[in-house]
Amino acid sequence: MQIAESLSLAIEEFSKLPGIGRKTAQRLALFIVKSDKEFAERLADSILSLKTKLRLCEKCFNLAEDNLCSICSSNKRDNSILCVVEDINDVIAIEKSNEFNGIYHVLGGVLSPLAGVGADNLRIKELINRFENENFNEVILALNPDTEGETTSLYLAKMIKPFGIKVSRIARGIPIGGDLEFTDEATIGKAMLNRIDL
Repeated sequence: MQIAESLSLAIEEFSKLPGIGRKTAQRLALFIVKSDKEFAERLADSILSLKTKLRLCEKCFNLAEDNLCSICSSNKRDNSILCVVEDINDVIAIEKSNEFNGIYHVLGGVLSPLAGVGADNLRIKELINRFENENFNEVILALNPDTEGETTSLYLAKMIKPFGIKVSRIARGIPIGGDLEFTDEATIGKAMLNRIDL
């Protein structure tokens, strides 16, 4: 099928985005074609800004427009509680909950020997450096509850203990609105072990 080259190029580029197939890429491209020019210019400018204005925070490795991200530079955050996460997506997810007021450290992944990811491939040295230069009362390990996340949590906990800092991890269990009947055994087991008083 012959289509205009500009449309074909746009579809090709959109389809490279994660979770976007060719049909969705075509719908997005046609939406832009039908939109006004100002929308297309704003979209293009916002995409370019992602590459030209954003960098990693020098302290926590979250996204920032300056040397420090808005979280690290805020005087309203509790600097005594550090939440260690795998990726920037995790910071966004935790921030959306509005339940955490501390600061973060983004590791940039988890230990995965099979994938060739060791401690030197993560920001663990930078994390240890923070323990030597900042005062924390608690470190929360908020890593995914899979094999690599568990391995990384255990590794970090052993490294943090000598600093005399309380180490905790986020709770695991039944999601709100979840149904016990359809929940796997491992999740139910963790929920029972991590039960709380009412």
